[in-house]
Amino acid sequence: MSGGDRDEPDQGDEHLEVGAAKTAAAGVPGVVAGGRMALAQMGVRRGTKTLLKLNQADGFDCPGCAWPEDAPGGRSHAEFCENGMKAVAEEATTRRIGREFFAAHSVTDLAGRSDHWLGSRGRLTEPMVKRPGADHYEPISWDDAFGLLGDELNTVADPDRAVFYTSGRTSNEAAFTYQLFVRQFGTNNLPDCSNLCHESSGVALTETLGVGKGSVTLDDIVHTDLILVVGQNPGTNHPRMLTALEHAKDNGAKVIAVNPLPEAGLLRFKNPQRPTRVLGRGTALADRFLQIKVNGDLALFQALNRLLLERAEAQGSEGTAIHRAFLDEYCDGFDALAAHLAALDWDDVHRATGLTRDEIDATLDLVLAADRIIVCWAMGLTQHRNSVPTIREIVNFLLLRGNVGRPGAGVCPVRGHSNVQGDRTMGIYEKPGAPFLDALRDEFGFEPPREAGYDVVDAIRAMRDGEVDVFFGLGGNFVAAAPDTDVTAAAMGRCRLTAHVSTKLNRSHTVCGETALILPCLGRTERDIQAGGEQYVTVEDSMGMVHASRGRLEPASPHLRSEVAIVAGLAAATLGERSDVDWAALTADYARIRGHIEAVVPGFDDFNTRSATLEGFALPHPVRDSRTFPTATGRGRLTVNPLVVLEVPDGHLVLQTIRSHDQFNTTIYGLDDRYRGIHQGRRVVFAHADDLAAAGLADGQVVDIVGVPDVPGGAPRRAEAFRIVAYSVARGTCAAYFPETNVLVPLDSTAEASNTPTSKSVIVRLEPRTDPPPSGDRG
Repeated sequence: MSGGDRDEPDQGDEHLEVGAAKTAAAGVPGVVAGGRMALAQMGVRRGTKTLLKLNQADGFDCPGCAWPEDAPGGRSHAEFCENGMKAVAEEATTRRIGREFFAAHSVTDLAGRSDHWLGSRGRLTEPMVKRPGADHYEPISWDDAFGLLGDELNTVADPDRAVFYTSGRTSNEAAFTYQLFVRQFGTNNLPDCSNLCHESSGVALTETLGVGKGSVTLDDIVHTDLILVVGQNPGTNHPRMLTALEHAKDNGAKVIAVNPLPEAGLLRFKNPQRPTRVLGRGTALADRFLQIKVNGDLALFQALNRLLLERAEAQGSEGTAIHRAFLDEYCDGFDALAAHLAALDWDDVHRATGLTRDEIDATLDLVLAADRIIVCWAMGLTQHRNSVPTIREIVNFLLLRGNVGRPGAGVCPVRGHSNVQGDRTMGIYEKPGAPFLDALRDEFGFEPPREAGYDVVDAIRAMRDGEVDVFFGLGGNFVAAAPDTDVTAAAMGRCRLTAHVSTKLNRSHTVCGETALILPCLGRTERDIQAGGEQYVTVEDSMGMVHASRGRLEPASPHLRSEVAIVAGLAAATLGERSDVDWAALTADYARIRGHIEAVVPGFDDFNTRSATLEGFALPHPVRDSRTFPTATGRGRLTVNPLVVLEVPDGHLVLQTIRSHDQFNTTIYGLDDRYRGIHQGRRVVFAHADDLAAAGLADGQVVDIVGVPDVPGGAPRRAEAFRIVAYSVARGTCAAYFPETNVLVPLDSTAEASNTPTSKSVIVRLEPRTDPPPSGDRG
């Protein structure tokens, strides 16, 4: 069905309803919600066929989160979650939008539509172009699209005046081919979605452990003694993690949840694949819930580390509070850390965390009772000014007790997008190391650029300042994902040419350069037939496992091309005889790409053979594999991280941007967030009733969320017309959904060392409006 034939109204928040928050995740409602969308988008037969191949060894990898699967023999036949069903439903939908749709809808019209409306129109079917001065996209052939791109790229005064963005959905094969083209073109301007999410994790872990990835496997999660889930909402963002936590609980593990909101997925899990659990009360996951203030995690882990050192001193040389033998053999920096923690101010800890000393002491008891400990975290830790010091302090916490480099223990940054970790492994990075560039040079016979390129924030600054002519996005939704929405949109509009490789419509297609291209690509669910036969691609999950992904559906349109084919076509049109790479041969047979990856990227020995197996393989991790620390000192590094308490002016709160349950990253599947009791709307702000009373505000009132200016004399940022929801958030904090509140995140407010936007530490005030509140009663 054509999207132009199903022009439903773009529903806003006029039907918003607020009810009671849930206290358990998944269960029958999750099955019903996911199944309803799958049925509506795919139909019964197509939907069943597709879902039974989702996350199976002989099927395709979920285009959603990067949580790993069990070994092939241990997987469920329904190896997916509610949001995985929704992600696949939107990709495998029978809905289509082509030239008729774009003839009926101008860019101006599309720009006024909601993100949910845009994404639900259906699959893109052919390349489209918006010409200079036009307000409509029109069809363009692939050859003409590549010619247009090649001509623009070849007329830039300097290769650094082009930016090449990458989404985490991109396969290993496409990512490697992409970075090869970009570096042959002559730039390291390869910003990616890691810059927006886990860059802080990579920086902190590389400095302290020598490897910027997690050190645990799925088996470690299931067979540990204690798991701390910090700044993460697995029930919405990584729902299959709940099953792993349930298995860990069955094996005797304890779970500590540390979060400003009491998320349903942190409290209780009703596993839809276990009848005795789904029909009863389910599994209580968190043994202890620490409702911490936003940005208080560094203070919490410093307090725990201070108490561990005090307990160790009281125990003497035979004590077990810290692992002295491990520290002596494998680590450095102990004396400096101990001296720093000895001066920790408990009043600062309380102001930063909002936790009592009794709560911290009780947490220490669980820590001391556990031999093996894992700390998991997500963007609740990575998007603050002090994110890198916070993650370094978590590493301190684990190193002090020897909980790195042995089974059932380690660091677990949980990545949010299917292959975001694999893309970085393949060289999608604006600051590549010399060994990678040397290997690329030796394999392909050209000298790659050595100067660092732009990350996401620097790319926006460069576009804003007129220093970029061409923006090319391989997947993703750059405008909606980036901070400081108005600045980002204006920056994008300054480019001569913007181009986006996409499966469906999104916000970025409505924010155009002088000329704009939409290049439709195959999805994960679809068969990829090239000149050399049917192809498969590979991905790397959040725990360093590499496996194949094989689409099973016929493509949504005969005009779609694979990401590899699009990148190779662009490379050939741009580089021409300047490149000795046979781009057509790489497209014809992805095994050739994997052969090059094997020669360039460590750990991919015999890549074609190992990736073709159902099991896949684990990439080497020296810390996990042999307690080898490839750091600057060759040892695990204990670090000193000064504690700076976030100061909030009177009458203000600290806002964290969050996802709804009907959302994955910037993709809005629906307008409900049933775990938090929100239905048919998204413009809500969650705040504590006591904070509301102190400010003279009330539940149900409509306010503007106003950000504190990031520079003296600067104009405040404003997100308009949000309904207040009195909610059990930590005092002094509030929360609201992104991308609606990305407008409040200043471009220049970024994390130290990683340059990640501080989307979880935005100081705001709630300013009453005189407009009437949205209709709908609180249940």
